[in-house]
Amino acid sequence: MIYLDYSATTPVNKEILESFNIACLNFPGNANSIHKLGMNAHELIDSATKQIADILNVKPSEIIYTSSASESNNLAIKGLAYKYMARGKHIITTKFEHSSVNGALDFLKNLGFEISYVNTIDGIIDLDNLQEIIRDDTILVIVNHINSELGLKQPVEKIAELLKKYPKCFLFVDFTQSIGKVNVNLTNIDLATFSAHKIYGLKGISCLIKKENVMLEPLIHGGKSTTIYRSGTPSHPLIASISKALRLAVIDIEKKYNYVSNLNNYLKENLKKYPGVLINSNENCIPHILNISVLNVKPETLVHALEEKEVYVSTKSACSDEDSFSESVFALTNDLERAKTSIRISISYLTTKEEITKFLEIFDECYKKLF
Repeated sequence: MIYLDYSATTPVNKEILESFNIACLNFPGNANSIHKLGMNAHELIDSATKQIADILNVKPSEIIYTSSASESNNLAIKGLAYKYMARGKHIITTKFEHSSVNGALDFLKNLGFEISYVNTIDGIIDLDNLQEIIRDDTILVIVNHINSELGLKQPVEKIAELLKKYPKCFLFVDFTQSIGKVNVNLTNIDLATFSAHKIYGLKGISCLIKKENVMLEPLIHGGKSTTIYRSGTPSHPLIASISKALRLAVIDIEKKYNYVSNLNNYLKENLKKYPGVLINSNENCIPHILNISVLNVKPETLVHALEEKEVYVSTKSACSDEDSFSESVFALTNDLERAKTSIRISISYLTTKEEITKFLEIFDECYKKLF
């Protein structure tokens, strides 16, 4: 098997799984209970939360645990919109956001919110245009640090610096595709999200970082939890596991990046040889994601042809509608044909050069048969 769909999800690291299993077996109590077993579980959560806070340079009280990045994104966007709607109903974002962000924004449109899309240059936010479209009633700017389909990396630190001039406008950054691939800086960022299953952790646990200066209206109301912003019995085994996943993810991050970059160059140079293949990911993209279009070939057909050879890639973000074209590719290239025929190849520091070489051999067979 050759797995090249790491941006959809990553295989679980055995160390992380072991942390989860130990927490399940050795900490049977409910962290909300006041007896000894409950207190032990609560202390495990506190320890894990402190580790996450130290790595990301935030306060433990600023960490909210949710079930997924999609839930975290919805809580960040809707929760802030509900809380500050009296101040304004204008939100700014890009054409390169994840479907969980776009879905939340579509919902808010029905409540009377106005969504503006900032201009981009080669996929990167035009800071001058961003400043031009900010208004007195703008309450939120939403930016995906790294786009999940193309790998576009936005200058979030420059955006955060610009927004200092607008204290009534908050900045939310989706770091789901960033953590573990590149260094991140949460300074001056009001809301941030990431998920464990993108960094070799378990599915079902995510973090929303909410700085102290931000208020949210909860989406889930009810019983006690780790914060007032998300009710429900906290899963201390999952919380322990995401803390372990984050700690492992940031080890040797530059070394891992350089390794992946070399693989990307090798892959890209070989794919450029095909007249029907267009490279969509540009120089502003991280090397972990390579988006291509194979013209005149339905992407689903190619994906399944590769699957028959036990090679796994994807068409778009795994959360996208099956029948839709890639809005991210269209926003970058303004070419509907490229957007309709795009394939995402996503690699990792676990990917070997031998796997890429074998993939290229199999791709060649499929290309000659389908194109």
